[in-house]
Amino acid sequence: MSGIVPTREQAWRLLTQYTQTDALLKHALAVEAVMRHFAQKRGHDPEKWGIIGLVHDLDYEQFSQEHCYKTAEILRENRWPEDTIHAVLSHGWGICTDVAPEHEMEKVLFAVDELTGLVVTTALVRPSRSLADLTAKSVRKKWKDKAFAAKIDRGIITRGAEMLGMELSDLITETIAGMRPIAAELGLEGSG
Repeated sequence: MSGIVPTREQAWRLLTQYTQTDALLKHALAVEAVMRHFAQKRGHDPEKWGIIGLVHDLDYEQFSQEHCYKTAEILRENRWPEDTIHAVLSHGWGICTDVAPEHEMEKVLFAVDELTGLVVTTALVRPSRSLADLTAKSVRKKWKDKAFAAKIDRGIITRGAEMLGMELSDLITETIAGMRPIAAELGLEGSG
């Protein structure tokens, strides 16, 4: 089945139909921004990659026990293309689905989903509360503290970096770079 990826506005409406929590909406925006960044760097369609990043967790607030599968169902009901549905399912690989990331876009989504959370939590505990001065070194330092952001599965991030053939520090650096343009929307523009 093929289809046209909906517009960003359509994707946002669908997301907000199922998600109202500020933290989950900010997470969706962060993943969208990072997906757009990677698409541009790797010569792919930033609009498509961004939209998939935006809706990847649209079921999480209302259907956490059916995470990924409920999103697939909702996207099919809305006639989204199967490749976008596969991408959403694959970000839960080894966690809640058995759909492995195959394409580059899926591997990026798998790698950056958890990582955006670690970047946000690291930025929030810094004096600047900003992405502007955040470095991969700072994130790596917090990475080592297993009690810090304990729910974030570092193993998933590591597997994602390996899938992409990237050094972990490079993946972190690019994720931060992808989030910087929307720092204000994420509440990470700093306290100054």
